This record gives sequence, C-alpha cells and structure tokens, in this order.
Amino acid sequence: MDVLRPQLIRIGGRIYRKNPIQEQTYPHEEEEEDFYQGFVECAEEPCDGYEVVQTQQGFQCTVKAPSLLYKHIVGKRGDTKKKLEVETKTSISIPKPGQEGEIVITGQHRSGVISARTRIDVLLLTFRRKQPFTHFLSFFLNEAEVQERFLKFQEEVLEKCSMDHGVDSTIFQNPKKLHLTIGMLVLLSEQEIQQTCEMLKQCKEEFIDDISGGKPLEVEMEGIEYMNDDPGMVDVLYAKVHMKDGSNRLQELVDRVLERFQASGLIMKEWTSVKLHATVMNTLLRKDPNAEGRYNIHTADGKYIFKERESFDGRNILKLFENYYFGTLKLNSIHISQRFSVDSFGNYASCGQIDFS
Repeated sequence: MDVLRPQLIRIGGRIYRKNPIQEQTYPHEEEEEDFYQGFVECAEEPCDGYEVVQTQQGFQCTVKAPSLLYKHIVGKRGDTKKKLEVETKTSISIPKPGQEGEIVITGQHRSGVISARTRIDVLLLTFRRKQPFTHFLSFFLNEAEVQERFLKFQEEVLEKCSMDHGVDSTIFQNPKKLHLTIGMLVLLSEQEIQQTCEMLKQCKEEFIDDISGGKPLEVEMEGIEYMNDDPGMVDVLYAKVHMKDGSNRLQELVDRVLERFQASGLIMKEWTSVKLHATVMNTLLRKDPNAEGRYNIHTADGKYIFKERESFDGRNILKLFENYYFGTLKLNSIHISQRFSVDSFGNYASCGQIDFS
C-alpha cells in the first residue's frame, strides 16, 4: 500500500483511511483472508451517527450483518475480535456460525462503543466487497421478436465471419438470457433480498411511475458496439438500446435506481451512470456457458481467479452489422435475478420484481 495514497472507504457520509496491520501467520493452517484492518478517521467531527443506548452496564450498540460475514469479525482463533475488544475497551457478542442475529457491542464508554462499531463496519464492507456477486437488477429482453432476430444475427455472423480469428458459436449469448443490467448485487441473506425488493418498491413509488407515466417504455434494440478499444481484439460485443421516442427517460430511470441503491449500500459506488447494453457475444462463454462478463472473476468462496480469454477479431462483424436491428421491446418490469439460476423456460430466475404498467 502507498502510505501517501491509502485506500479510502466511505461509511455513513464520512471517509476513513484503511491502515493494514500484519498478523502473525500460523503454519499448517489453511490460508484464509482473515486480517484486521485498522482505520483512521479523516473527518474532523466525531462519528456519532450510530444509535447507542445507555444500559445498566454502560453503553450498547448493535450491528446487523449476514452470518456469512461473522467469521471475518472473529478472525483466526478469535484474534480479530480480541484485538477489537482490547483496543476499544468493549465486549463484542457475535452469533454462532450459521445463526442469523445481531452483533452486540457493549462498553463502559460511549466513544469506545462507537469506535468498535465503526471498525466492524469497515471490516464488513471490506469483506463484502470480496464476495462474488450473487444477484443483479435488470430488464429482461425476452420478447419473441428480439430472440428471433438475435438468432438470425448469430446465423449471419457465423455464415459471413466464421473464418475471422476467435469467432465461433460458443461465444454468443443464450437468447433467453438477453437482458439490460442496471447493477450487480451481493445479497447474503433472505433479509437482504427482501430489503432489495422493498427498495425497488420505494423507487417505483417515488420516481419510476413518474418517469414511465405508468406505461411500458418502448425501446429499440439496434446497432452493435464493442467494450474495449481494439476492434481486432474484442471480448464483449453488445447491442445498443434507445428509447423509440428519442427521449432520455430510460437512462434517467436506471441512473436514479442506481443512485438510490448506491446510497443504501446495496450496490457499491463504482459508476455514476448505467451503461445500458445487451451483451450478444462474450469470450468468457467460450469455456463457461454461465459466464457473465467482468463479474465472473471469483470462485464460489469469494477468492479472486484469473480467467483466460481468447479475444476475437470483430472488425468484419462491426463493418457488416454495425446497424443491425434486433427489434422493438416494451420494458415494463425491473427484476431481481439470481446469478446462474434459471427457471423452467431457461430464462434467468427472478426472485423479485416491480411492474410499472
């Protein structure tokens, strides 16, 4: 880490600097990413935004977190929890593995309880970011016309460009899985899935119905574009989508949904605007039919892996199909879908949705 340019984390409107502290490693133990991250508060005013109650024993604060993340607060042999308790002069109670509940922090001094709570929040955020994405918000593009036009596009590309480097049938998207992604989510409990559903309902009530006018958004899926900067070495080719009436309503809607979910912490803040695109070719599909672009970079236990990709030469495809027309769609539902899960029809399985027509 560059001490002059440390990693910053935003929690509750305040910014904290992460200072890694080396822990002793134990031989013959399975390597794990459990480590204690200290922090230095960069804001001048104290972090007093937490709800701390006074009890007969002193002060108390609770933290809601999915059970999957408890182990990162405990640490190897309980070292992380012990260190937190010693440094903040608090006692931290954590539910047993596999049991949902609240982490309870108690201490004689309010400042110590707040300090422990803030450090736990930093740890939770750090390890949540290491989890693979589990769900995503999207519009489904599963109208029959679009699927048929997509299959025709695939047929014509293979007919005219199959001799181009890297172009073969395995890198085309499954037509039943065509979608417009709004944002990727890490949902680690049923409670978090329900929270996401409630957040979508709030978005519908507060601004989605106003933007859509209570009617489907009629869009056209037309033209193709590539993600990287070299058309001769393409990994992702996507179809562009725009409102049929020429308005910016679709972009406004998805950007406001993204902003709301980022503010709630359900989506990490990486972009301020959604890049609307429908992936039609992806080189990760060459070896893994379930791959989903840049998001497919973790194993099931959350560890980073490198996926080799054989890029394809997209110059002829771009030249011949630059303005290819995939059809017209009426978007009227935003879905919460689970990655790698499909329904009986082969479409992405939806675990929640809101309709605005």
